[in-house]
Amino acid sequence: MRKVRTHSRWQEWKWELDDVVENEEAFGTEPRLLHSDPDGERWLHPAFRVELYRDDAEGYYLNLSSPAPCFFVLWRMDEEPTLADEPIARPVIVSLSYHDAGRWLDAQETVEQVPAPPDVIEWMRVFAEEHYVPEPRRRKRPESFRRLEDRFGQPASVSTHKKYGREN
Repeated sequence: MRKVRTHSRWQEWKWELDDVVENEEAFGTEPRLLHSDPDGERWLHPAFRVELYRDDAEGYYLNLSSPAPCFFVLWRMDEEPTLADEPIARPVIVSLSYHDAGRWLDAQETVEQVPAPPDVIEWMRVFAEEHYVPEPRRRKRPESFRRLEDRFGQPASVSTHKKYGREN
């Protein structure tokens, strides 16, 4: 995660996703400050695991079919300062699924994306090809050509002639 200075009179700093890198044992398991200067900070949040699930294969397929397949990262601000003098942004979960990202955005969460490296794209492609079977497209019949039915499923008709009451 990266904290950067803004050129706004209302907000001096903003947080943004910097990158997703492959985890190494040397990173440890706790977040730590990598770099700090007057223009911002860079934090490393290690030990996130990206898994692929069969029931989400369509989400990976959609990611692959986009112009730039990417990682989706949901992150939140700390409520209280824990590792620094002020609250920091913390990633919560990392995914490769369009469906996950869409659900998080629908829930008003902060979701950012970074391009996935070629080896991750290939891993996702092999998985999607093995587990995703696109549903055959069906022609949708226009509503105007459907036959009318009442609430019981019986054929219904529409007329402009009034059967009951006074005609004016």
